[in-house]
Amino acid sequence: MTYNLVESQQQVRDMAREFGEKEIAPIARELDRGAAEFPMEFYKKMAAKGFVAFPVSEQYGGLGRSKLDYVTLIEEIAWFDASAAIIMAVSNLASYPIEKFGTEEQKRQYLPKMCAGEWVGAFALTEPDAGSDATNQKTTAVEEGDKYIINGEKIFIQHGNVADVMVLICKIVQEGEKDKVSAVILKAPVDGLTREILKGKMGLRAATTGRLKLENVKVPKDNLLGEVGKGFRMALGTLDSARIGVAAQSVGIAQRAFDESVKYSKTRIQFGAPIAKLQAIQWMIADMSTRLEAARLLTYKAATLEDKKERFTREAAEAKLFASETSNFCVNKAMQIHGGYGYIGEFSDIEKIYRDQRITEIYEGTSEVQRLVISASHLR
Repeated sequence: MTYNLVESQQQVRDMAREFGEKEIAPIARELDRGAAEFPMEFYKKMAAKGFVAFPVSEQYGGLGRSKLDYVTLIEEIAWFDASAAIIMAVSNLASYPIEKFGTEEQKRQYLPKMCAGEWVGAFALTEPDAGSDATNQKTTAVEEGDKYIINGEKIFIQHGNVADVMVLICKIVQEGEKDKVSAVILKAPVDGLTREILKGKMGLRAATTGRLKLENVKVPKDNLLGEVGKGFRMALGTLDSARIGVAAQSVGIAQRAFDESVKYSKTRIQFGAPIAKLQAIQWMIADMSTRLEAARLLTYKAATLEDKKERFTREAAEAKLFASETSNFCVNKAMQIHGGYGYIGEFSDIEKIYRDQRITEIYEGTSEVQRLVISASHLR
């Protein structure tokens, strides 16, 4: 049995497993190898189960589940398919800042339809020159009457090509004042917004990634999220929470790599016996198991702190750093254990898992950024 902190986690695992076996396992390879397009029908099935709305308050159409339950859900779904986990989680990347920083009117306008799967959400932060350096925003919003006129470009935006609601980070230009990084809610479609799918992704192929170009896009001033100048703080708070989700995704990927390796090593015969009899394989399994359990507990600790409404910035970074690098370690060892049967996707899912894993060390802040966050919390 996988370790649980609380009883409700096993209930979540059982629910996710049932869904995964019925709805994900039969189509995971097809989604990975098919055309680069967002799987809307599949997304709506996840929404119908409440997965998209899992952590959102019940008063806005969500299930109001704890962060600990939510990361358990992500972990289990990622075991079946890392793409499915991110398809589910990205909409929460948009609903989270709306629920946390939005007005009551904004929450009631956007969250119920996002929770129901009627509207797909996205978080538009990254730009060609503003990745890890998120303060280097070039997208601007100029005040004009009761509207903002927005110009700029966003890139590497998960679901950006299909999103109906986007939390857009930009610099608001006010006459006589310094430009201030802020957040606005962008409802698509809208004149002046063009979007495209970024093709040739290494992994997570079913979870489409988009490029956005904004040319004189008009957004009502009422769509300002929070206060002018608070956008960077909102972005950091959103990323802190999202990093725990990436850690959970990484744990799910690592668990799948581990499980496949244990199963294969017991059945693969070499030199007249299963390779599980070889000490070299046994040590790989031992190291994978130990790192996996440590990653899981770091993830649960960070989630528990968020549930308690305590500060969790460092713990989220530690969980994301260690879990993502643990998933790298585990899929690499799984590839080594499977040999040619792991390298060729026709024979096993290891080839796909190997590709899917790599992004966990990059998005929501690279491993290097996590190390900066962690060290800064001790050295400032």
